[in-house]
Amino acid sequence: MVKSNKIVVKETSITVIVENNIDYICLTDMTSGFKEGSGLIGKWITNKNTLEYLGIWEKINNSDFNYPEFGVIEQEAGVNRFIMSIGQWIERTHAKGMIVKPGRYGGTYAHKDIAFHFAMWLSPEFQIYLVNEFQRLKADENDRLKLNWNLNRTLAKINYHIHTDAIKQNLIPAELSASQISIIYANEADVLNVALFGITAKQWRDANPNLQGNMRDYASINELICLSNMENLNAVFISENIPQSERLIKLNQIAIQQMKVLIDVENRKMLK
Repeated sequence: MVKSNKIVVKETSITVIVENNIDYICLTDMTSGFKEGSGLIGKWITNKNTLEYLGIWEKINNSDFNYPEFGVIEQEAGVNRFIMSIGQWIERTHAKGMIVKPGRYGGTYAHKDIAFHFAMWLSPEFQIYLVNEFQRLKADENDRLKLNWNLNRTLAKINYHIHTDAIKQNLIPAELSASQISIIYANEADVLNVALFGITAKQWRDANPNLQGNMRDYASINELICLSNMENLNAVFISENIPQSERLIKLNQIAIQQMKVLIDVENRKMLK
């Protein structure tokens, strides 16, 4: 699944894609502001210093890197008849730092580390602007993610009050002690935890002794949306006097259905 963004560097629009949670910057776009165009990529990849850098990067980041073949390429580099393309580099060494894509996002893409190296080769000034714009893009993405997470976390907390009110009105007799009431609240919270996350709050704490907060603090945005809906539904089920065991089954079925829908919606957005 490909997620695409754009940054503008010195009036040049550059595509940034995300594959498997890794950012790749389009080298082809980066060359469009230079008179030599995409031919610069071919000149860069045949440079002995470039190949040395790429070899080190792949050795550190790619366990499948064909290091013996890289040694052969290093020996060939610098000879007048030496020819190398991005496609040949990937095929011969099993490199993962660059990809060549056809179609909608067509072009040569590189991991941000390699893209920054190429930008420096093109122009130190261009590289500085590229790094700044890429950092701004990632900061904006993180801000939006935090905002969405906080909004959904707040919504879940608000709905939790609706949920606990329903417990108080329908499940907690007046004569229970405060400690007994807290036990019932905890049990009802775990109905939601088990239905959505598959474990109780205690099981999560036992499995994650070094983490602060609770499992809901580490939930994804989709999980928090689903949790918010489940809190409302459980409040309705409680008011209808549905037994806890039956509610757990119903809520688990709802959680599975809603998470599938939310993931499907997210995937369709990424395809656009």
